[in-house]
Amino acid sequence: MNNVVSFLLIVILVLFLILIRAFENDLFYDPYLTFFKNDYLYIDSPRREIAKLVLFTTIRFALNTLISLGILYLSFKDKGIIKFSSLIYAVAYLLLLIPFLYFVINPNQEDYYLFFNVRRFLIQPIGLILLLPAFYYYKLNR
Repeated sequence: MNNVVSFLLIVILVLFLILIRAFENDLFYDPYLTFFKNDYLYIDSPRREIAKLVLFTTIRFALNTLISLGILYLSFKDKGIIKFSSLIYAVAYLLLLIPFLYFVINPNQEDYYLFFNVRRFLIQPIGLILLLPAFYYYKLNR
């Protein structure tokens, strides 16, 4: 029964990740959502409020991180993995926020593709996609 409950909770957390993505336009201030859906390599950077953009990007990163840590905990039930993952997420946030701020403050068309990918790591649960198989492989070989 414990595995069934864990599986159902994982499904619910994945649904939360899907809902964050589905309602991103309503939940978060991000003028780059529509910018990157268009032909962004040939248009100017959108008008933006830098502090508001950083705040909402941070909130989205935190939500994705908390949900991802919940999924990792339910998958492996190992507090050591959660501590290590928390450290990885914190370091990743700090390392990604620096170029993110640079690209937001100094928008150059030749940097848009790199900015797109840095921003993607901040707003999508890519950490979970990388950590889940890595810890699974670690557990198999332990």
